[in-house]
Amino acid sequence: MIEQHKHCPICGTPIPLNERFCSPNCEQVALANQKKVQKTKRMLYVLFALFILVWLFFMLRGQFGF
Repeated sequence: MIEQHKHCPICGTPIPLNERFCSPNCEQVALANQKKVQKTKRMLYVLFALFILVWLFFMLRGQFGF
């Protein structure tokens, strides 16, 4: 029978249930990926806010005589 285990989310190597990654290298890769995702989310929010501000400017410019 196969021992209870899970797989490393980065490389897929079987690891014990109480471990998150199989090696420090895989942990560093996961942290780098997480930082990229956070940076992408921040950029998306900034672009969305800029889009709304530009849209508001063009919608309201006739009312204020710009």
